[in-house]
Amino acid sequence: MPHPDDPHALLPTQPGAAREPGDRWRAPYACRSATSRGRLIEEPASPTRNPFQRDRDRIIHSTAFRRLKHKTQVFVSHEGDHFRTRLTHTIEVAQIARALARALGLDEDLAEALALAHDLGHTPFGHTGEDALADCMADVGGFDHNAQTLRIVTRLERRYAGFDGLNLTWETLEGLVKHNGPLLLADGSPTERYAQGGIPAAIVEYQAKQDLWLDSYASAEAQAAALADDIAYNAHDIDDGLRAGLFGHGELRAVPFLAGLLDEIEALHPGLETARTTNELVRRVITRFVEGTIAESQGRLAALAPADADAVRRAGRPVIAFPAAVEAADREIKAFLYPNMYRHARIAPIRRDAAQVVRDLFARFRADPGLMPADWAAGCGTLDAHRLARRVADYIAGMTDWYALDEHRRLFDATPTLR
Repeated sequence: MPHPDDPHALLPTQPGAAREPGDRWRAPYACRSATSRGRLIEEPASPTRNPFQRDRDRIIHSTAFRRLKHKTQVFVSHEGDHFRTRLTHTIEVAQIARALARALGLDEDLAEALALAHDLGHTPFGHTGEDALADCMADVGGFDHNAQTLRIVTRLERRYAGFDGLNLTWETLEGLVKHNGPLLLADGSPTERYAQGGIPAAIVEYQAKQDLWLDSYASAEAQAAALADDIAYNAHDIDDGLRAGLFGHGELRAVPFLAGLLDEIEALHPGLETARTTNELVRRVITRFVEGTIAESQGRLAALAPADADAVRRAGRPVIAFPAAVEAADREIKAFLYPNMYRHARIAPIRRDAAQVVRDLFARFRADPGLMPADWAAGCGTLDAHRLARRVADYIAGMTDWYALDEHRRLFDATPTLR
């Protein structure tokens, strides 16, 4: 029978297989809201939206989602209106995730929800802020933006009368936690990513409440959202780097994949102006990556023939993946962008000053938590050192770039301009 939480489910076509609107396009291995493992806290069903659609909407209306507008992607916001922020990046990831899900017969609503939420846990000042906060937290459990995302959607958002967090479905929480793949090996030990620091405390704490299958792969929808993140990163960082003048089309020819695309554009549109060439290049990067991912994933899924979403989780390797040529291009692009953009001489002083802002704020609030707003300072006197540090990290991680700078100006005599 259809799941009682899904009023849109139709009559099943076979025993145990509930149908939903769109099932004629949905593959057997897709997640289905009608058979969701549900929410930690039970809620009445919505008469107009299925559970994954409700997850998506809760994410969009969250405070953390709105803050992404003023959080750095690579460039701080005063560098120019056309550079990506965490919010514009997130929207681009969601578009690509939906495209992959549609082509592969997956649940588009779940893929979109995962894409929209994947960066909620990011700090101000992009990865620079995350690295600085991780250093500050090194002796008290560390900091990981994926774990912080889980903390936000299960605890820190305070919008609903009946619970903290957003009370999202199991499938959405699982996908967020496994954005980078399984966290545990079959024997229960941490995967290579977490071998040194261990599983982040926020994930361990939540795992005790609801088992998210940390030793399995995530759903195909979550895998699609994760690859959409990589695709969007590559495309828009090339675009932003060109706009910022950190490199030009000539330098990009050092990447064979990009050189081939530039040759194609020149052959089709001789003498095309620079701005249009950039747009044509970015379009082709996204198209090649998306089409390659679809073809590779179709082959893997056909070979595996998973009967349901859990068969994808137990497959032992990703089913949504780049083909070898695209994977090589991904490595080449990242190898180019690292020195020529993320560690560019023009960016280095901004990264240094941004990191100092985060370190200063952490040290000051940890020493005197009463300097935080009243709702954050409340009860700090009863917290042990670990939980006090986590409270301070929660406060700082939620800041936008501008708010972090304003707080620094309030507490310190001199604040970097980040220019």
